[in-house]
Amino acid sequence: MTKKYNRTIRSFVLRQGRLTRGQEYALEYLWPIYGIDKSDSLINFQALFSRDAPITLEIGFGNGDSLADMAKAAPERNFIGIEVHRPGVGRLLHLIKEYELTNLRVINDDAVEILKHRIAKKSLDRVQLFFPDPWHKKKHNKRRIVQKNFVDLIHSVLKTEGVFHLATDWEPYAKHMAEVLESSSQFQSLASSPFSERPDDRPLTKFENRGLKLGHGVWDLLYKSI
Repeated sequence: MTKKYNRTIRSFVLRQGRLTRGQEYALEYLWPIYGIDKSDSLINFQALFSRDAPITLEIGFGNGDSLADMAKAAPERNFIGIEVHRPGVGRLLHLIKEYELTNLRVINDDAVEILKHRIAKKSLDRVQLFFPDPWHKKKHNKRRIVQKNFVDLIHSVLKTEGVFHLATDWEPYAKHMAEVLESSSQFQSLASSPFSERPDDRPLTKFENRGLKLGHGVWDLLYKSI
């Protein structure tokens, strides 16, 4: 009899986008320098960066532009970016070399699995989740990454007083995020309401700038682990 496995509901669909020559080059030649290979062991941050510094982890960095900008602007911090789509990974590897960044490393994998198996408990200073797929159709809402179990997982890897920073340009998802975070006894908003002003250290993306000019809203949520 064939053994049956429970299918995990994922918050992403893995699309095999076409790689540019530059991305192919980066994945072949820069990954060994800046990439974090698959493994079952916990990531040793001090060995990875050859120093002890606050760790910011970003989930789903897209094309990597904003994460590279953040790492460039904060050399005193270490950054790890996780992305499942290889074109974005290749793009960020290219930016790391272009900006000569020594404080940024890249993971090409499912962020939930990385958080469960490769990040030590209470080891991160900050977790960022910017513009995740809102799965706006009601029948797809269950695919949204921000759910109670995910928030519990984030809390388990954040240090006390560590910050969970979320942002979305989809108002119904912003309200959903706020509802999940506000119902958690493990997090407290850094603002007087669930929503915060965009902090200066989160760069505006080209897509976000275009949306703002068209009158679209963007909602930031900053919560600290308690």
